[in-house]
Amino acid sequence: MTDILSQPVLILNRVFAPVQLSTVKRAFVLLYGDSARALDANGEEYDFEEWRRLTPLDDDEALPIIGGALRIPRVLHLHRYDRTPRVAVRLTRRNVMFRDQQQCQYCGKQPPLRELNIDHVMPKSRGGADTWENLVTACRVCNLRKGWKTPDEANMRLARRPFRPKWSMTAQILLGAATKYHEWEPFLQAG
Repeated sequence: MTDILSQPVLILNRVFAPVQLSTVKRAFVLLYGDSARALDANGEEYDFEEWRRLTPLDDDEALPIIGGALRIPRVLHLHRYDRTPRVAVRLTRRNVMFRDQQQCQYCGKQPPLRELNIDHVMPKSRGGADTWENLVTACRVCNLRKGWKTPDEANMRLARRPFRPKWSMTAQILLGAATKYHEWEPFLQAG
């Protein structure tokens, strides 16, 4: 039961732009409190009472309730919220590799993820900071070859200069979601 309640639900603002991922539990609170409407796979909107009366389809997950089952919504539309949150991309190993498209920034190869490291362009031992502009994805071979040198000292060139990414909310949602549902596709493609 708790697994179902913690599954992701895509939340859209008033103009149908993706805002965030929430949980099924929070989605039902928003739906019941009339702050949002549930959208089915065809884009039809339902308030809580209408949604409660829908019979779950064969491929739908449902929450067992007295007298039947409550279909799990995958997309909610907030009808009074029109802001789009600013995206502050967190500096993590996963996000650095996502920015660099899982490609070594020295040799250009795309080995398996277990063969990739994060390299400090200006080595940490020489004052290099943990910043977007100083971290790149590197394969083990290139990372060992570079060692504690700068790229110039190691006679290695970066494929491109590291930068702070400015991703859309859609990219953040896609990056953060372990599970994606077909009901999300029209809204994430537009964002």
